Amino acid sequence: MTTTTASAPALRRLYLVRFAFALVWAGSLFATASGIGPVSGALLVLYPLFDVAAAVVDARSSRAAGSARGLHLNIAISSLAAVGLAVAVTSGGVPAVLRAWGIWAVASGAVQLVVGVGRRELGGQWAMIASGGLSTLAGTAFFLQASGDGATLTTLAGYALVGGVFFLVSALRLGRTADEG
Repeated sequence: MTTTTASAPALRRLYLVRFAFALVWAGSLFATASGIGPVSGALLVLYPLFDVAAAVVDARSSRAAGSARGLHLNIAISSLAAVGLAVAVTSGGVPAVLRAWGIWAVASGAVQLVVGVGRRELGGQWAMIASGGLSTLAGTAFFLQASGDGATLTTLAGYALVGGVFFLVSALRLGRTADEG
């Protein structure tokens, strides 16, 4: 078993946790997305912080496979996003949140795309590659939506839910790889 396929079970577990988190987070944001209040504001900052924690776990388990460089970049990007979202939540309203989230989605999506391409041999990465590509497009849409009249937080919940489904698909595909390895 190569070091890359040896990391597949840990990556599978992480992807399942990320799916569950995205599902709960999206439901919580849908329930509180009528405006920015204490709960929705905390949720908006929590999401990139969870992404940081997940990237740290991923980087530790992927160190032997040599794919941690992009993950370290994602840690930095998501940390900055948490700070940017905290500022946007407290002072800029929904349009500022959408802009900050959009910038984060574009940057982290590009990194996810690169990491997924680098992990192709693991199997199950096509969903991560597609998710990274879609994230860059969605980020652009969030940024553009911020300047329109229909700026709403519910689109972020939908985005997280779709991202969670991509993590689930990858986890299931990685499960096959781990069983075959």
